Formats: sequence, structure tokens, C-alpha cells
Amino acid sequence: MKQRWYGKLLGFFAGAALLRANPFLGAIVGLLIGHAFDTDWFRLRGDDPYAVLGLDSEASDADIDKAYRRLISQYHPDRYANDPTDIRQRAEAKARDINRAYDRIQTLRKRK
Repeated sequence: MKQRWYGKLLGFFAGAALLRANPFLGAIVGLLIGHAFDTDWFRLRGDDPYAVLGLDSEASDADIDKAYRRLISQYHPDRYANDPTDIRQRAEAKARDINRAYDRIQTLRKRK
């Protein structure tokens, strides 16, 4: 995965500019906040579409399609049509997450 650096740089200068009484302290705080953004500390953990499919970002298109088909066949709501409501609702939620993750991966791959 490519390392990002621009959050640290922007944080350094923004911190120094915003905390004029002590620009060194502001720069250090800005640098730490920028580092947190660069390393995705503030990103929601459920936000990784590859993790939903049980893959990493280096997976091939064939692996993505295979994982998607396997998971959607396992959690498709039609499989749980005769089961209790709570089980059916969990399957529907999981199928929505799988579809959303697959669509997100397809969108990300088209941009590259």
C-alpha cells in the first residue's frame, strides 16, 4: 500500500499558522493530526469493501468476482425465505453489505 504524506505536511503548516502564540507546538500537534489522517485512524472500520469480501486490495478481478458470488449465494435473502424474521433480516443486511462492497470495489477499479 502506498504511503501518504500530504496530511503531515498540511497539518504541520496549518498547526503552525493557527497556533501563533507557540508555532512550534502548533506544528507538532498539526503533524500528529496529519499523521493520523494519513494512516486512516479516523476512517470507519466497516469502510473497507475488500474486508467485507474477505480479500485484500491486491486481489485480482477474478478473485473479487469469485468471492462475491460465493458470499452472495451464501447470504442471499431468498435462501432464508422460510426462516424466522430475525434470521432473514440479518441475511438481507449482510447481502446489502456484500452488494455495496462489490459495487464500491468496481467503482474504485474503474477509476484506476
